[in-house]
Amino acid sequence: MPKVHIGLIGCGTVGAGVARILLHNQDVLEARVGAELNLKSVADLDIETDRGVAFAPGVLTTDAMAVVNDPQIDIIVEMIGGETFAKDVILAAVANGKPVVTANKALLAKHGDGIFAAASEKGVDVAFEASIGGCMPIVKTLRESLVGDRVRSMVGILNGTCNYILSKITDEGIPIETALADAQQNGYAETDPTLDVEGIDAAHKLTLLSSLAFGMQLDFDSLYIEGIQGISPMDIEYATAFGYRIKLLAISKLRQNGVEARIHPAMIPVGDLLSNVNGSLNAIMIHADAVGDMLLYGHGAGMMPTASAVVGDIVDIARNLMNRSPGRVPLLGYQTENVRRIPIIAIDDIVLHYYIRFSALDRPGVLSRISGVLGNYGISIQSVHQKGRKTNGAVPLVMLTHRSREADIKAALAEIQQMAVIKERPVLIRIEEKNSVD
Repeated sequence: MPKVHIGLIGCGTVGAGVARILLHNQDVLEARVGAELNLKSVADLDIETDRGVAFAPGVLTTDAMAVVNDPQIDIIVEMIGGETFAKDVILAAVANGKPVVTANKALLAKHGDGIFAAASEKGVDVAFEASIGGCMPIVKTLRESLVGDRVRSMVGILNGTCNYILSKITDEGIPIETALADAQQNGYAETDPTLDVEGIDAAHKLTLLSSLAFGMQLDFDSLYIEGIQGISPMDIEYATAFGYRIKLLAISKLRQNGVEARIHPAMIPVGDLLSNVNGSLNAIMIHADAVGDMLLYGHGAGMMPTASAVVGDIVDIARNLMNRSPGRVPLLGYQTENVRRIPIIAIDDIVLHYYIRFSALDRPGVLSRISGVLGNYGISIQSVHQKGRKTNGAVPLVMLTHRSREADIKAALAEIQQMAVIKERPVLIRIEEKNSVD
């Protein structure tokens, strides 16, 4: 039976999971691939810690580049993360003509154009299914399953940490700080959760998804990114009363003048499938011309779900090597010459429904003054709700608007905030209705 030799760079949580699958499921893999997937080398700075995997003598090493440069290694699996040494590893592997599997969404979102260009020039594959949505096969779906369809939009929950936090606030009415501490205690959030709660992790993933779906160049810097730091139990309570749930959404939609690509909290109707994706789970709704709506749902992170996606990529590349067909599927789903620059539409030009909460003094005429300013900017009010406990003489005043341009909303709120009767900065949450998804 032929052998495909694998070099694993990085044996942390996910790397150890990859090794475990390759070693423990060897019989299943051989039966499906028709070759032995031999984990020849594993490089990590720490080769003393027991990772629950029994490696053969001589497999472990601290010299990553020796693995990359080993002429017997067929596939390099990069599991170290970061944007510096990981980039060096991948580019060195590509220069050596070796295909690469990675889960490094930050690196690909920011430096993917150079990496993919180098890989195309050398005629080698770079696979990255595990970088988006863990075990959900979203990359394969966009690159292969929907190859004959026109994708129009994608709306997803792509960060399990934020989804867990928002679910806890919704279910228990606790402040975000308490929910975050709970997520950290249960292993759903890092000690430094910045990349998650500020929406950056989801933005890395959306950058790659937009390129796969629409054939556009990677453009992380143009995405609108807003995290969940400003979400309070009060806003979640209002959302529930209005028939919505609040989720951190990753949204990408093809328009005539460009692509909407934005990350932010949004209210979605309780009847929407995404509103019922709770805890640390991820999901993405794809809308395409032929298939209509389709939903992918599963664990977006974690040792074994992510490792499963990595091994799936290893198998795809192994099959390509055995059949001498590298590059069978274009790296970003489109032929290189057809990946083009498509502008990302500025958030100020987006038109949506909005939830606005003011903290206003309970005095006559306040509502008419606020409504007047909104009207001056062409913003029509759908409904008004004034209830809740008075704090320092101020009460919550909540408005839902009809579809309005974001720039007009922001300008109106900036003017209203200067009123003496407004005691806090207004809270703005976008509403993503079903018909706006399609």
